[in-house]
Amino acid sequence: MKIAYSGEKGPVFWLALRTSILTVLTLGIYRFWAKTRLRRYYWSAIRPGGSPLEYVGDPLEKLLGFLVAVVFMAFYIGIVNLILMYFSFALFNANFAAYGLSFLGLTPIIFFAQYRARRYILARTRWRGIRFGLEPGAWGYSWRAMLHWALAICTLGLTWPLTTLWLEKYRVSRTFYGDQGFVQGGSKWMLFGAMRHVYYGLGLTLIATAMTGLYENPAWLMVYLLSLPWLIYGWAYWRAESFKRMTEAKEVGELRFTAKPRPWRIIGIYALGGLMMNIAMSGVFMVAFILVAVVAGTVDLDTIDLETLDPATTALIPGALLVYFLLIILTRAMTHAWITLPLAEHFSEVTELTNTQNIAQIKQRDRDEFAEAEGFAEALDVGAAI
Repeated sequence: MKIAYSGEKGPVFWLALRTSILTVLTLGIYRFWAKTRLRRYYWSAIRPGGSPLEYVGDPLEKLLGFLVAVVFMAFYIGIVNLILMYFSFALFNANFAAYGLSFLGLTPIIFFAQYRARRYILARTRWRGIRFGLEPGAWGYSWRAMLHWALAICTLGLTWPLTTLWLEKYRVSRTFYGDQGFVQGGSKWMLFGAMRHVYYGLGLTLIATAMTGLYENPAWLMVYLLSLPWLIYGWAYWRAESFKRMTEAKEVGELRFTAKPRPWRIIGIYALGGLMMNIAMSGVFMVAFILVAVVAGTVDLDTIDLETLDPATTALIPGALLVYFLLIILTRAMTHAWITLPLAEHFSEVTELTNTQNIAQIKQRDRDEFAEAEGFAEALDVGAAI
């Protein structure tokens, strides 16, 4: 069963542009409706066997969950920071310890929010009328993620493939499609091969740095011209190969998956998307520069008096704000059109479902109700993206 993709750059660009403008005009309140509309577009474009995915999340549900999370976070951060600041000044007569401990105290909430956001998204996703779901386990994921990240940091990222697989196994083992649970297979060494080109690039960089420092020969700096492209390819290879290995090790009852993403296609998407965005941004900057030059030509910027601003000078302030928000809005819309959508298209079209003969026997699961939806992820702005 192949996965078709029906999304197009033009419609998603205008959808992202319109929803971003409304988000700015409503001082951010419309973001919950904007995210819902974009998800519905992306979900409906992914069509395994011709049947589109459905996203049935409720934006009002998101807004109310966000407000609940903000109240909790304000209390938590306020009380915890007050206690930490007191002890920091009492013990060290400075606030640096309070800031560091404050970040560490927020870390488990970040991982908790990411898991809860994933649970909400899956609970509001359907295919062929059957709901997905994720079992409770946010705090278990949080402390495991902290341990795995600490291990990755202590090993300078060398164990990141192991961290990725462990956390994926925890999430996938609690994921359901209807009454069928997912299983994430694979040995603990499965993803290290997917990181090999990153290791090669880093090794080459370390060698060039060491030889340059030891022999002070600038010729060794030329090695960086090879190591940097190698690292870029290694990053793309990691994204493609890790997705392939973890996808093909997943099971849902008798259902299996195959995937063949291509590293060069991923690099091409980012390169073309970055080029198009730079061209568009250059045009916006050019227009803004011309307008500022025209207005500034009628104003003596060295003698501006804030208490007696004339209309031409006053126009510079809202004009600057307009350009600022325009850049944000255009960047967001173009990112959807030139990077997010092509990536979704590529990863969808290279993935296939096999052993699908018993899909019709999968039964519906109960609706998973939420007290705060994606509220914590929205409040922290983590783990709740498209």
